[in-house]
Amino acid sequence: MITLVTGGARSGKSGYAESRLSRYERVVYIATAQAADDGEMIRRIEAHKKRRPASWRTVERDHRLAEAIEGADAALLDCVTVMLSNYLWKYSAAEDAVDEEKIEEACMKELGALIAAARRTSCDLWIVTNEVGSGIVPMHPVSRAFRDIQGRVNQQLAQAADEVYACISGIPVKIK
Repeated sequence: MITLVTGGARSGKSGYAESRLSRYERVVYIATAQAADDGEMIRRIEAHKKRRPASWRTVERDHRLAEAIEGADAALLDCVTVMLSNYLWKYSAAEDAVDEEKIEEACMKELGALIAAARRTSCDLWIVTNEVGSGIVPMHPVSRAFRDIQGRVNQQLAQAADEVYACISGIPVKIK
């Protein structure tokens, strides 16, 4: 079963997905955030770690995702939005030059392989992503490219998912 959980920032997406995985024995949490020297991000990552059960295996990466779920009953990818941000910086040639097609293709290749592996191994996969298209049109070309890629990736994930939930103010609403 593939389940996509989407919503705005701080809408309760991760918490909802985490709560649904409590019934599984072998859970892998795929964390895509990279702290680097960002103190605020380090605090966010630590807060996420503290609320997860110690029995869950955590894998911190944004590539080779399919191999991370080996032996798991369930997996949680948190989150596609951060993963896409990583890809945006990794694959952008210059500050204002974004190859949207290349970035989207790289991201979907990873996500497609993860989904295929989950189906092949009967691992229930939960994917968390942000809904970024409900706000204003960003002024900067890179921000617009990010929003556009994220929107297209979310559409593809929603099509591939068996179930889709939107979290709004902490309340999950099943939309598929």
